[in-house]
Amino acid sequence: KTKDVINRAKGGVLFIDEAYTLKGEGNDFGQEAIDTLNKLMEDYRDDLVVIVAGYKDKIKEFINSNQGLRSRFRIYINFEDYSGEELYNIFYAMAEKYGYCMSEEVNKQIRAYLNNRNLNQFTGNARDVRNLFESIVNMQARRIDKMSLRDKLDLMTITVDDLPFSRIENI
Repeated sequence: KTKDVINRAKGGVLFIDEAYTLKGEGNDFGQEAIDTLNKLMEDYRDDLVVIVAGYKDKIKEFINSNQGLRSRFRIYINFEDYSGEELYNIFYAMAEKYGYCMSEEVNKQIRAYLNNRNLNQFTGNARDVRNLFESIVNMQARRIDKMSLRDKLDLMTITVDDLPFSRIENI
């Protein structure tokens, strides 16, 4: 299967996201894929570009797990984590895309939460923001389900009661 994938990528680029998952414990097929990749990268070095992506420390571990990989991957590009403000902008764009309204207080609370890595476990990537957004939407749906009367504005409004974290004071 690895050979088939690499052969299809010949003349172009093979992108492997989270390549380090191949190196999992007890994953003989993963090691076989790595060995095949290593050999074919050399065989097709003039006709194939291979890019591996993932978390910096885990990728470094993956590359260092095999001397052949270490000698074949020579260019590294590190992308900085998103700032808290960038994470907030991603969140806001998601809310806007789906038509949600938020009060200024909700905006302030979410912005403060995303800017304070001591309060959250975020690593600075957009998946964390998507998970937060989905959690808020789920909490909002539970809140609305308990309402006897509701209108479209209720359905599209996120309140501080929908936030899955404690209210942040002094913001």
